Amino acid sequence: MEYKKNIVLIGMMGSGKSTIGRMLARKLNLNFIDIDSKIEKLENLKIKDIFEKKGEIFFRNLEFKESFKEIKKNNNIVSLGGGAYLNDKLRLIIKKFSCSIWLHWKSKTLIERIRNNPKRPVIKGMNEFQIKKMINERNKVYAKSDFKITCDNHKKNEIIDKIINVYKKYEISN
Repeated sequence: MEYKKNIVLIGMMGSGKSTIGRMLARKLNLNFIDIDSKIEKLENLKIKDIFEKKGEIFFRNLEFKESFKEIKKNNNIVSLGGGAYLNDKLRLIIKKFSCSIWLHWKSKTLIERIRNNPKRPVIKGMNEFQIKKMINERNKVYAKSDFKITCDNHKKNEIIDKIINVYKKYEISN
């Protein structure tokens, strides 16, 4: 089936954008693009090493460029990095070319998933209170997405089915 717009998965680090995106792409027979993985391949470095060696500004610029490229294509499921949707310009581009879906989890769940993960450079050195504050601040921006999928207490397949249902409604109305 041909879809009018891409699906862009947004949410905090640890929200399952890559895992859900990969499974969703298989189920819908669409291409899956994980922006963080794409950047790691381009730079031949892990995200945490890009942050350490080249800085967050370098990373964010590259993230914008690669996200823009993929979002303008058709029939993609795109998994954005947790901070990408905070970029105003990128949000406008996503609005034009894609259906944005926020994978929302309770702060407690996300903190348990990411707290001790060394691959998460943005939260390096943060305590639980600081991480929760970041989640709350980002949630205000994620709330600008086309759809919010509440994920706590749901299996992956249930989350995927929810995404497919809202996306079908979205496609019909656009």
